Amino acid sequence: MTLQQLKYIIKIVECGSISEAAKQLYISQPSLSNAVRELEKELGIEIFYRTTKGISLSVDGTEFLSYARQVVEQTELLEQRYLGKKPSKQLCSVSTQHYAFAVNAFVNLLRGLDVDEYEFTLRETRTWEIIEDVKNLRSELGVIYFSDFNEKVLNKLLKENHLVFHPLFEARPHVFISSSHPLAGRESVTLEDLEDYPILAFEQGEYNSFYFSEEILSTVPHKKTIHVSDRATLFNLLIGLNGYTISTGVLNSDLNGDNIVSVPLQTDERMLVGWIANEKAHLSIIATDYITELKRVISDYGCYTGTCYTGTFFV
Repeated sequence: MTLQQLKYIIKIVECGSISEAAKQLYISQPSLSNAVRELEKELGIEIFYRTTKGISLSVDGTEFLSYARQVVEQTELLEQRYLGKKPSKQLCSVSTQHYAFAVNAFVNLLRGLDVDEYEFTLRETRTWEIIEDVKNLRSELGVIYFSDFNEKVLNKLLKENHLVFHPLFEARPHVFISSSHPLAGRESVTLEDLEDYPILAFEQGEYNSFYFSEEILSTVPHKKTIHVSDRATLFNLLIGLNGYTISTGVLNSDLNGDNIVSVPLQTDERMLVGWIANEKAHLSIIATDYITELKRVISDYGCYTGTCYTGTFFV
């Protein structure tokens, strides 16, 4: 087993395929495939599952990747300390449901970095894909929410994929609406108040189950529904059509402007937002810093309508 082989495995996971990794490493695909097979044979484990649809990490491969990243990180620290080698490019990947606070934290993290080079990925994507990304370590962590309705199903799915949910905060649902919306001045609204306005929801593609919905109360019928795939489109439609969406209420006008406001929704439901990670993964320093920044953003912009209790934010 060589340090180069460890780097090969890490690059394959980052790229999601052997062919793309080979291109970025400037070696042939057969050479890279052979290097992986030789390592698997030496270790007596299968690192990657290989199917007609591509590759994915095995359970053994997930554990091995965690150790490989630690070895490579420590080797680079030694080279920097004793050989004066320039630090390698900072890498981090996060998958999240469409939360403004997750983007705010990402921005703050990058602003605070004192490095010459980095390559980060922030995926605002579907719930199922977040789970797949973290399962296959394409992302170090993911941000999703639990409700009374989806918690049992999602917890079962996470356990099956060896993922762990870490709570960040509990929120009372709010609606995001345009600042010029007829209901914008209300202290709170009900679903009955909103029934004549279109609800905007993030589409979930092939896995379009109520359990994967990003909007709480997803089983409630609506007269007008618009499905979107990105947050910018959703915000534009909120303004243009007097629509609404249901979310956590954590909104930062510094990045999102003053055109969107958050109004509490009258309901007994709650949203438990948290981050997920592979149970055998070793989070990088950058990923850990991102979690710290998430908590800070939530604390700064989330606790304006309620009280914070031992790290749980009721907003």
